[in-house]
Amino acid sequence: MEIDTSSLDSVKNFVKNYKNSSYGKIYSLVCNAAIAGQSKGEKTKEGFDDIFATNHLGHFLLVNSLLPLMEENGRIIVVSSDMHDPPKLMHPNFEWIGAEKLAKTNEELSKSSVRYPYSKLCNVYFTYELVKKIGDKKLFVNAFNPGFMPETGLGGGKITPENVKFVKEKFPERVGDLDKSSQALCDLITMKDLKANGKFFDRSTKSIKTSELSYNEKNAKELWDLSESYVKNYYE
Repeated sequence: MEIDTSSLDSVKNFVKNYKNSSYGKIYSLVCNAAIAGQSKGEKTKEGFDDIFATNHLGHFLLVNSLLPLMEENGRIIVVSSDMHDPPKLMHPNFEWIGAEKLAKTNEELSKSSVRYPYSKLCNVYFTYELVKKIGDKKLFVNAFNPGFMPETGLGGGKITPENVKFVKEKFPERVGDLDKSSQALCDLITMKDLKANGKFFDRSTKSIKTSELSYNEKNAKELWDLSESYVKNYYE
């Protein structure tokens, strides 16, 4: 089942309909929506930056709303990106600027593709903080990097051949393979012996370390608390 995470009302309605359905418990939940840097700073109807809302806030509401329906030993996969740690050539001064600035479109950020990397960093913060919040509940929560794959429609078809050539020439190590990444994501959901929790998987079932910035617990808590305040009136 798919859902539009750019609208908190859509998430709320989805959860309501699911709870009233006969689908039952949920074994796997994959958060895979993404708007890339081609967005010009549009706002959602709730007034949030569209990249922040689609790539993070909608997932935050969806996951927290559905936690009571997750099966024991269920899997939650948050599709992030290695762009949570963008190349210095593209973003030389990439530091946390605070969740409130990311949530509200402003002139500085609307002119920059940096909002996409920040949203992917939010994905990692969300993953790590969610593991803490769940505690002893038997769920496995992990993040996943599929790699740069323009053939999937990333950017809504607005990524130009010049953009693709630039990435492949300058950062070939960041390019993903659709078949391999798809298989790895499937394996992370279906492998019965996989007990990883709070890990970041890079185009495979092998986990790797994320950026130094991504382990800042203060930032992760700030993001969580502010996100909670934004969605509190949308729980079903």
